[in-house]
Amino acid sequence: MKKLKGFIVKEFFHIFRDYRTILILFGMPIMQIMLFGFAITNEIKNAKIAVLDHSKDELSRKLVEQISASEYFTLYANLQNVEEMKTAFEEAKIKQAIIIEKGFAENLYKTNQANIQIISDATEPNTANTLSNYTQVVIRNFQQDLNKQQQSGVMQIEAEVQMRYNEKLKGVFLFVPGLITIILMLVSAMMTSISITKEKEMGTMEILLVSPLKPFQLILAKVIPYLLLSFLNACIILILGNYVFGVPVKGNLILLLAESMLFIITALSLGIFISTRTDSQQVALMVSLMGLMLPTIMLSGFIFPIENMPLPLQVISNIIPAKWFIIIVKSIMLKGSSFIYVWKETLILLGFTTLFIGLSVKNFKIRLA
Repeated sequence: MKKLKGFIVKEFFHIFRDYRTILILFGMPIMQIMLFGFAITNEIKNAKIAVLDHSKDELSRKLVEQISASEYFTLYANLQNVEEMKTAFEEAKIKQAIIIEKGFAENLYKTNQANIQIISDATEPNTANTLSNYTQVVIRNFQQDLNKQQQSGVMQIEAEVQMRYNEKLKGVFLFVPGLITIILMLVSAMMTSISITKEKEMGTMEILLVSPLKPFQLILAKVIPYLLLSFLNACIILILGNYVFGVPVKGNLILLLAESMLFIITALSLGIFISTRTDSQQVALMVSLMGLMLPTIMLSGFIFPIENMPLPLQVISNIIPAKWFIIIVKSIMLKGSSFIYVWKETLILLGFTTLFIGLSVKNFKIRLA
């Protein structure tokens, strides 16, 4: 028993001396519970909406005040015309627009009926459906309050709901852009980092470095196959999404493919950076899983809307390249947006690429020295 106790104590010492083991034992569970606890929520709060009030009378103003006072909504803008609404949707500045007909109060008092149109951005079907339901509840409460004040007649506010970009609320419209992102990140970043660290772990990197090829040519030789395979994957997903599931590509296909290639290069540069900071496949895999896969799934807006998350997670999501690529893919595929509406996200991806390549070159030179 004493010998057994000694071996148990020795094993504890080995565990606590290895920071990587401690990170897996305690760091990963803590990170997962924090991410899953805060990121996974069906509640929607402070969703940005816009109002196009054609009436601008007392009752319409009261209704807008009641909607904006709800914790579910944040009034982004009072629109002046339909073109402003279209632009706000194109630039993803709002999740919902509410259009109040002209003569809203007059129609209610004279005919006991008025109409309102609720338009939701359905690129995220669950969010769009939830927001439209929230809005209808507020409108019904407003209607009930009006009827309590009426001596005769029952006022009726008819709400027409329109789902923009995804009229049938198909979930596949959400998952195809997300799957493209995850697969490209998985194949490009993770496989590249593991491939290069495998050479170092097996001791063959030194042999490659003394070959006639220059270091950057060696890196290109390692990543070009993953670049081509990742691009092929993106094309296959787009074809299957379009022909099997009916997900449209409303925008320019060449622009979409060019943006996909940019994201692949970004992911590859991230994989190369990981490989320059790790010496074994195990560590590269752990870093890729914890640093890439979980944030890509949880904090990119693929499944859970970022605006529903706590502010610290919203800030962290800005350093997730997948977040910006998903915005680009949804805008081009579902909204038919041109480069004018995605140039900011494109510049951000270019910035990430430049940063990762710069850090990789710096680390690679240090290792060669």
